[in-house]
Amino acid sequence: MKHLLKLGDLSREELLSVLNLADQLKYERKNGIRGEYLKGKKLGMIFQKSSTRTRVSFETGMYELGGYALFLSNRDLQIGRGEPVEDTARVLSRYLDGIMIRTFEQKEVEDLAKYGSIPVINGLTDYCHPCQVLADLMTVREHKGAFKGLKLCFIGDGNNMAHSLMVGAVKTGMKFSIACPKGYEPDAALVKWAKENGEFMMTEDVAEAAKNADVLYTDVWASMGQEEEKEKRIKAFSGFQINADIMRAAKKDAMVLHCLPAHRGEEITADVFEAHADEIFEEAENRLHAQKAVMCKLMK
Repeated sequence: MKHLLKLGDLSREELLSVLNLADQLKYERKNGIRGEYLKGKKLGMIFQKSSTRTRVSFETGMYELGGYALFLSNRDLQIGRGEPVEDTARVLSRYLDGIMIRTFEQKEVEDLAKYGSIPVINGLTDYCHPCQVLADLMTVREHKGAFKGLKLCFIGDGNNMAHSLMVGAVKTGMKFSIACPKGYEPDAALVKWAKENGEFMMTEDVAEAAKNADVLYTDVWASMGQEEEKEKRIKAFSGFQINADIMRAAKKDAMVLHCLPAHRGEEITADVFEAHADEIFEEAENRLHAQKAVMCKLMK
């Protein structure tokens, strides 16, 4: 494990190893144990997309591990003024011990890793969101005890969240179903991979996808950068909502997850969100622990 560019790059054993370390780091934090495993290490955090959870969790995580995090926006870097990614990668590699980037194109993340000589962590691209799904898997295992035999259902856009959840579910042995409107399906190559490597179902029938699910998951209908499509998407995704009816289709003890921010009344009703708020905000907290584990694996 040299980088975290997408979950598909990790073996099942590597993925579980990260989750096990995240559990350990969470236990240590809860019990006041300060393990400065990255003492003196420096992480550059490149943000071409704004964030609440990604910035705060990575910055806090580096501090708790004894390291230092530098926030770098487009305004702070020549990359925002046309410097090639390959040049930025080679320069930052001489100053830092690791890079986290939250951006639009997956190629930009891959190029940073290709031309740099330090670990690169994908904090989000339009293609995938591996850090979020590591936290999601951590939360599922905390609540359900294991992955084998569980069914994870995603309702909404076949976007970066759907891509990483699909990979995470298959690699950990969970069944995966997705309900999405026609025209908003996930990447065809990933769908083919999921069908060949696990139990996978895709449908436009939300209740069918949610049937007997152990975990229901949703995301906003219009992600960052899609604001001009919001009205069109609200019409397209009407009915693709986690609500009381869909909860009845899932198992009685089904948990609900959301990567946040949530738009109550759109992808999820306020009553379902509040009923499962403890799970959702534990999931948000687990971003910190999962990412600390990733940084330790890559930078220690």
